[in-house]
Amino acid sequence: MSIGTIQSYPENPRVAKAQIAAAYSGVSVDVESFDFAKDRTPEFLAKFPMGKIPAFSSDKVNLFESSAIAYYAAAQQEDSPLLGSNAVEKALILQWILFSENEININLGGWVYPLLGYVPYMKPNVDGSIEKLKRALGALDQILLTKTYLVGEDITFADIAVVTSLVLGYKTVFDKAFRSEFKNVTRYFNTVVAKKHFKAALGEVALCETPLKYTPPKKEKKETKKEQPKKKEEKKEEKPAEAAAEKPAPKPKSALDLLPPSNFKMDDWKRMYSNNDTDVAMKWFWENFDAEGFSIWKVDYKYNDELTQVFMSNNLIGGFYARLERAHKYAFGSMIVCGTNNNNTISGYFVIRGQEVPFEIYDAADYESYNFVKIDPSQYEEKKDEIYKYMAWEVEGCVDGKVFK
Repeated sequence: MSIGTIQSYPENPRVAKAQIAAAYSGVSVDVESFDFAKDRTPEFLAKFPMGKIPAFSSDKVNLFESSAIAYYAAAQQEDSPLLGSNAVEKALILQWILFSENEININLGGWVYPLLGYVPYMKPNVDGSIEKLKRALGALDQILLTKTYLVGEDITFADIAVVTSLVLGYKTVFDKAFRSEFKNVTRYFNTVVAKKHFKAALGEVALCETPLKYTPPKKEKKETKKEQPKKKEEKKEEKPAEAAAEKPAPKPKSALDLLPPSNFKMDDWKRMYSNNDTDVAMKWFWENFDAEGFSIWKVDYKYNDELTQVFMSNNLIGGFYARLERAHKYAFGSMIVCGTNNNNTISGYFVIRGQEVPFEIYDAADYESYNFVKIDPSQYEEKKDEIYKYMAWEVEGCVDGKVFK
């Protein structure tokens, strides 16, 4: 008996999560292919305002988070052993569901999605995701040293959530050398995917032999023009004094270079921030800040309601910074991501030379996606605590961020 229909792209492990849970519950789910170009209709968005897939439709409920869809499938069996038989087991299962989402999916996506071209490749972000994932797998490996399954003595929803989250890695980047670092996790993964209902949904999972690597885009070769032979120039009577007078004076690189000198040096502040605890750095900042030569701005992303994965939001900040190359001499910023997947925001503070947002910033391609609001000096005292929290990444709900310096 089918409990509803899931729309998604083919071979999505997040869909397999629901199929496996349904099979253990004695029911099934139908699966339809989804084409973003054709199927993201007003009718679809009316049912699923986030516009995400997998999306589950039925006559009883519409769901758009893969764990919620799979949980609903597992709950079709009354007192389902998949969901735990007591409060302890239920709590442990919930723990592993959250672990699969926050520690595996986010970090594995931060590693693999840039390699697949889904998001821009930025090496520091990819390296950071790999390290975070290794830390999570190290913890999981230690726990699985004495366990066959995560909760109890048989398959539960915890195993369904964790194993389906690992499929992408084992197929694309977990090569033999990587797998050898996490032998217990690999043994566990192979044991679980060999189970009847897992194999029916996932097929034979071929373990990665050659991991995906980043290949920089090839640069177009410029056509080399043949140099024309130089014509002999007629000798002209030299007028050194006149020639020197006609030579224009060098122009300043930026209009900001014409501002009156300031005792507050941006490079000194950046060194202070980088080399000291935030409380020490901010004390120095307020003792030395020049409110006439510099300004402070609150910066908010304009389209927070469209943000999805946390790591993708952090990549947006990195992309914005990459386009501010000319502003390094004149600006400093701390931007953070707060919230969770599909419910997060981007905001922060910038310190800028002068009293206006300069050309070096507003000329950036995605400047229009951010709202810059100047903080009046009369507000500094009441804003000190908030500014400190953004510089220290201690804002409630902060999960990631980047500093422009």
